[in-house]
Amino acid sequence: MKAMGIKAQIRKKRKNYNSVKPEEVAENLLSRNFHADRPNEKWATDVTEFKIPGTSKKLYLSAIIDLYDRSVVSFVIKGRNDNRLVFDTFKKAVEAHPEARPLFHSDRGFQYTSKVFKAMINEHHMRQSMSRVGHCIDNGPTEGLWGIIKSELYMMYKISDEKSLIKAIEEYIDYYNNGRLQERFKGQTPSEVRLAALKAISDNEAPEDYPIPDNKRIAKYWETIRLKQASTASA
Repeated sequence: MKAMGIKAQIRKKRKNYNSVKPEEVAENLLSRNFHADRPNEKWATDVTEFKIPGTSKKLYLSAIIDLYDRSVVSFVIKGRNDNRLVFDTFKKAVEAHPEARPLFHSDRGFQYTSKVFKAMINEHHMRQSMSRVGHCIDNGPTEGLWGIIKSELYMMYKISDEKSLIKAIEEYIDYYNNGRLQERFKGQTPSEVRLAALKAISDNEAPEDYPIPDNKRIAKYWETIRLKQASTASA
């Protein structure tokens, strides 16, 4: 086949990709304790992608959320998933909350494991926490936010191109923070919860506590793991 210039199309040779060794890795200090007693105690971050209709291009959304009220502290939308996307998101968050010293949790994406980002964390006197490899549930709140956005965004907005997609994301995040009532917060929005907590703190009072309801899906996941481990041990 080679002599005749014929190439097989059944199985193509896979491309080899060079994995990037993380420069800085942090322990999972958050350890799935997604409850926070007050604003700016714990922040979590991640990046997700959106396909631009009618094209092969994508947009990337980077966001930081506060685990106390689940509000979006800052976000950036760009056409490239690079260091600048994450760095700009972090800069916006600390500019809006210069006094914040949260535990900062992320996955082990290349932006978060870079020496530059570690230096930014240290500069603002934060502790860094990272999910374990292959455990996306370690960053459950941000994964949950992506699910909410992507399930509601396309029902609420007409999206036909890049411009309308960017506008829809921006408007939805504003709605999520300021208009989307949440049962866990007794029918309040994340912004209302946040403002009330900050006022309580300024009055030297404890912010209201909002326990996290039991997640049946996660409980079922761990029950499946437990049964598999028991089956393996008895085999």
